Amino acid sequence: MMRKTLAILISTLVATSAANAAEIYNKDANKLDLYGKMVGLNYISNNAAEHGDKSYARLGFKGQTRISDRLGGFGQWEYNFKTSTPEAAQNTNATRLAFAGLKFANLGTFDYGRNYGLLYDVESFTDINPEFGGDSWSRSDNFMTGRSNNLATFRTNHFFGSVQGLKFALQYQGKNETGNTISSNGDGWAASSAYDLGNGINLAAAYAKSNRTVAQMADKNGNDAEAWTTGIRYDNSGLYLAAMLSEARNMTPYGADKFADKTQNIELVAQYLFVDGVAEGLRPSISFLQSTGKGLNNFRNADNTKVSKHALVKYVEIGTSYAFNKNMYTYIDYKINLLKKDEFTAANAINTDDVLGLGLVYQF
Repeated sequence: MMRKTLAILISTLVATSAANAAEIYNKDANKLDLYGKMVGLNYISNNAAEHGDKSYARLGFKGQTRISDRLGGFGQWEYNFKTSTPEAAQNTNATRLAFAGLKFANLGTFDYGRNYGLLYDVESFTDINPEFGGDSWSRSDNFMTGRSNNLATFRTNHFFGSVQGLKFALQYQGKNETGNTISSNGDGWAASSAYDLGNGINLAAAYAKSNRTVAQMADKNGNDAEAWTTGIRYDNSGLYLAAMLSEARNMTPYGADKFADKTQNIELVAQYLFVDGVAEGLRPSISFLQSTGKGLNNFRNADNTKVSKHALVKYVEIGTSYAFNKNMYTYIDYKINLLKKDEFTAANAINTDDVLGLGLVYQF
């Protein structure tokens, strides 16, 4: 039924575009930009948790100031408003980003606060689909795989001005005890590097290692969580191709409070942006994502057979977006779930149903 729905709708809904932030102040070497978007979003799925209204709004500020000829300051704040719940419901809004930093001429930048972990420098290559994607292993508040708290980050472009196209970054994350095993972490560090080869080709790699909290070490898998990832992308003449490979140890969560001993992850993305003729603004996409977990806390089926290896995420994404202009776009995105319903997925509440996402977006 889901596949028939896609065939009917994919020819009528379309989407994607980026809009510039609105400058609201620029005086005396101080600049402040306002940006945001309102998203009307609905999911269609046989899985109750993945079905229904998923609308939200997002608002953010970016600021910068000149301190001296060689020193500047900057900051960013971004907040997400969940609009699909009743007004009387418990607050589900959240701060996505909130950090402040200094820019040291051509040497680089340093910032601290809630920001993206450096592992996401590579993940961002494939996290570009209209709705589904970029989630084989990357999550918010999961060590340094996505957005997280207590991050101190140093970045330099062109390697301190000496190597054109080479980026390098170092990051330290302080301990976060949230009361939730999954979203906590110990002290950790990460490094990432990216190189622009020209002609639209970019390479990137990152590594991170963190202490685990006392609660996390209860699984007896080890004291540390670590991961490496590497990626490549090609972006030229409307064609976008990207691939990401990664391996994580004691880092990727599944179920309510479990971590896999190891996950091996892959994400592949292909998109094409039509820029001429009647299809201008149309961007179809197709992706494949898989995360395979190993050492799954000795899970056993009802017949006492041990499950030591199982896919945690596995799906094909087919979507398209259409930009009416820089402020308005619409999209349809279909997640074809390749996971099979079995004792492991049922016990860990892992969705095995397809999901269709329909969105209409105004952004500024």
